[in-house]
Amino acid sequence: MNSSSTRAKVIPIAPAAEAGAEMVSLYEAQKKIYPRTVHGWFAAWRWVLVWATQLLFYGLPWLEWGGRQILLFDLGARRFYIFGLVLYPQDFIYLTALLLISAYALFFFTAVAGRLWCGYACPQTVYTEIYMWVEQKFEGDRIARMRLDAGPWNWNKLWRKGGKQAAWIAIGLWTGFTFVGYFTPIRELGREVLSFGLGPWEWFWVLFYGFATYGNAGYMREQVCKYMCPYARFQSAMFDKDTLIISYDAERGEPRGSRSKKADPKAQGLGSCIDCTLCVQVCPTGIDIRQGLQYDCIGCAACIDVCNDVMDKMAYPRGLIRYDTENGLSQHLNRGERWRRVLRPRVLVYGAILLLLSGAMLASLALRTPFRVDVLRDRAALARQIEDGVIENVYRLQVMNATEKPQRYEIEADGLPGLALSRPVALTLAPAEARWVSLALRLPPEGAAAAGAGAHVIHFEIRRLASDEDEARGLREKSTFVVPR
Repeated sequence: MNSSSTRAKVIPIAPAAEAGAEMVSLYEAQKKIYPRTVHGWFAAWRWVLVWATQLLFYGLPWLEWGGRQILLFDLGARRFYIFGLVLYPQDFIYLTALLLISAYALFFFTAVAGRLWCGYACPQTVYTEIYMWVEQKFEGDRIARMRLDAGPWNWNKLWRKGGKQAAWIAIGLWTGFTFVGYFTPIRELGREVLSFGLGPWEWFWVLFYGFATYGNAGYMREQVCKYMCPYARFQSAMFDKDTLIISYDAERGEPRGSRSKKADPKAQGLGSCIDCTLCVQVCPTGIDIRQGLQYDCIGCAACIDVCNDVMDKMAYPRGLIRYDTENGLSQHLNRGERWRRVLRPRVLVYGAILLLLSGAMLASLALRTPFRVDVLRDRAALARQIEDGVIENVYRLQVMNATEKPQRYEIEADGLPGLALSRPVALTLAPAEARWVSLALRLPPEGAAAAGAGAHVIHFEIRRLASDEDEARGLREKSTFVVPR
């Protein structure tokens, strides 16, 4: 063994920092973004979606259907009213189906055109757009806001900042009030607010959602999209080279550089990009789309609108920044070729699953029985023998009327020879009413002897009686009848 192989390794040790050494922080403070106002085709569509989503959100709780709120999730009564439907906790499968449909819709639109949801309809984007509009009305556009923030405090700055904050708080509180109005009848909630009779839990949730709206849309803004939203992290798994994304045509735009409108860019060795940085100034997340696709991009297309405006002023063709695919840019595909590639197997599979789930859910709702029944055995006495050797089992049935009309029901049972109710059971339920009914089933001695000891499968037959408007409907629920040894 030679000396070099046995030589010990020497690990250099850095000297300790001197007492006066400067500490360097690895944390970079968040720089405030001042987005510039932009107008254009995509900006107009964003505002169409803002108006549509907010009219639905703020307006739906005030509409009525059959004398009640059109959309109400009554957690206390464990009933969910959705237009003409009355859903109970037993209908949880529909919520599962709705979540699956929403997930596949997200997959479908992301595979087709990236973060469409983020750019146009996500609540974070929508409320940020509203809050930024309020901010611009009070403080002005980008340069004016930057000057106001950098300037000293005076009465002008105080009233502009104060007015903005007051408007932000009002929007947040109204949003929180409306959200709670989906779980408590909103008209009743409004009367309680005006009379200062709101309960502690209602106050808590109104303030909680109001503060969340105020904080997320007023201050956190792009940080929610960049750091808190998981969608930004896993979206790359749903992108491929044929996904329509906001793209900068580097082949046409580079080399970038400023020039006069009359100058010939080719003679100066320049591309179409005049390096005005307006695409950066209008971006709500502060990225430079010319550096390529970044996870920070929410797909709002503000950079497309402002770049098209610049191209018009320079008399250049539009589309330096546009919706395109990676293959479309590299292979110079025309519109027809690009769309044929967009409709690829992944998109078709997502679309087929989405249509299948939506159709199945609609069919299930259309064929849904207009009442529900839960059967529970009486745990206090599974089975007992009464007079003349008759075996009796006691049950509790919850009958739920899932319609907006009064309904009459009858209950019977079968499954064993001689099995009968101890008394006839008939009941009338008000619209959307649920009621527990206690009843006893009796089996004569000869029936018990023929069946033998043990648990035997039986069925309850619950029939909705026919009326002038509704036909008779029946529902069978399985249970067991216990014959003791």
